[in-house]
Amino acid sequence: MSGLTAFDKIWNAHAIRELPDGYTLLYVDRHLTHEVTSPRAYSALEKKNIPVHRPNLTLAVEDHILSTEVGRDHETYKGGTDFILAQRRSAARHGIKLIDVHNPDQGIVHVIAHELGIALPGMTLACGDSHTCTLGGMGTVAFGIGTSQIEQVLATQAITLRKPLRMRVSFNGHLGVGVTPKDMILYLISQLGVDAGAGYAIEFAGSAIRDLSMEGRFTICNMSAEMGARIGFVAPDSKTFEYLAGRKYSPKNQTLDAALEHWATLCSDEDAEFDREFSIDCGKIEPQITWGTTPGQSINISEPVPDPSKFPDERARNVATRALDYMALSPNSFLLGLPIENVFIGSCNNSRLEDLRAAASIIKGRKVANGVRAIIVPGSSRVRHDAEREGLSEIFKTAGFEWRESACSMCAAVNGDKVPDGERCVSTSNRNFEGRQGRNSRTHLASPLMAAAAAVTGRITDVRALLV
Repeated sequence: MSGLTAFDKIWNAHAIRELPDGYTLLYVDRHLTHEVTSPRAYSALEKKNIPVHRPNLTLAVEDHILSTEVGRDHETYKGGTDFILAQRRSAARHGIKLIDVHNPDQGIVHVIAHELGIALPGMTLACGDSHTCTLGGMGTVAFGIGTSQIEQVLATQAITLRKPLRMRVSFNGHLGVGVTPKDMILYLISQLGVDAGAGYAIEFAGSAIRDLSMEGRFTICNMSAEMGARIGFVAPDSKTFEYLAGRKYSPKNQTLDAALEHWATLCSDEDAEFDREFSIDCGKIEPQITWGTTPGQSINISEPVPDPSKFPDERARNVATRALDYMALSPNSFLLGLPIENVFIGSCNNSRLEDLRAAASIIKGRKVANGVRAIIVPGSSRVRHDAEREGLSEIFKTAGFEWRESACSMCAAVNGDKVPDGERCVSTSNRNFEGRQGRNSRTHLASPLMAAAAAVTGRITDVRALLV
């Protein structure tokens, strides 16, 4: 009998009952809600007069439809006010802790959950958002759920799920100059496709993953969703344990000793079997930039835009042709030097302190190019405070960036932060489908380094040219 994967160990420990047709009733350790997807679930419970089963295991966060203007409150962006107030009322009614607009812990739900030690290794964690998989970087089996499933977790602290298959992606070798975790995951998706992870829990492994910081691991796991997977994670190790030390909700004293002993077991056994395995040579990865309308339509910055006529099947040709038309690009052209009008550094993918430090390293001593609007939105109030303490905010503001409050912002474009009609944006977010950042917006996904380079040159630039 073969050994167990890290995912199997966590899943099996939380399986309450095996159900017909491959489904499992799974216990949920932590549940996070935000103001977009949760109000309807809370309302449904209240109409049925059903209480929240374990309110102490749910945490509510205001982050999606919240203005990022400095000094904002729940009324600054009128479109979000009702959502924020609805969650505020439900949290109070059910005795759920709410991280509200002016709470010093406020931030994007997928950022503060690891920042505060709410997500821990070996846990199951659910949230009504597909990028909950971000927290897999902590060794957490974390997954997004729909509104009816939010209601189920609130009422029972359990959820009915079909157990996914197991995939392992090993990144081996060393990253080149200017290559970041964002480039790693964009490259992977470009090689395997946006649906390669559908039905799988993905374990990211290999020497390059072990070398990453925790922030880098969160970036990788965040875009498991863009590969079609609900769950992506990295087995916890000494970096994980060091990261968690002293966090607000992390275990302390004897509880920590017991937790560390357990966390150390959450690795895949040497003889564990996976349903699919892939290996990526990091030496082949350059800084990435997307040319189309999916994260899979990404290329090394030195490469030309592909020619759809060379694609193997009609569907692929049609998808690529539509993407090029939408992006106003020509086959075989190069993105290097393409003028842009907007730069967005933020989102649950790239808004952590490490990301802001990277951007500042390019921006320092330079100015935002004429005709470019560049904004930086920290992933949490804590990140914002730390960046101000380190002087990063002054570097950004001196260069001409807008330095804003924490929220999802231009990533989802539901809080007033949008790319104007027909304009281009180099963005550190995770999605670039048609209209994602605003009507007819043209989004090029990239790393914080690449976004910073575009901001100061006014065009898509190979950041390596600025690192010489």
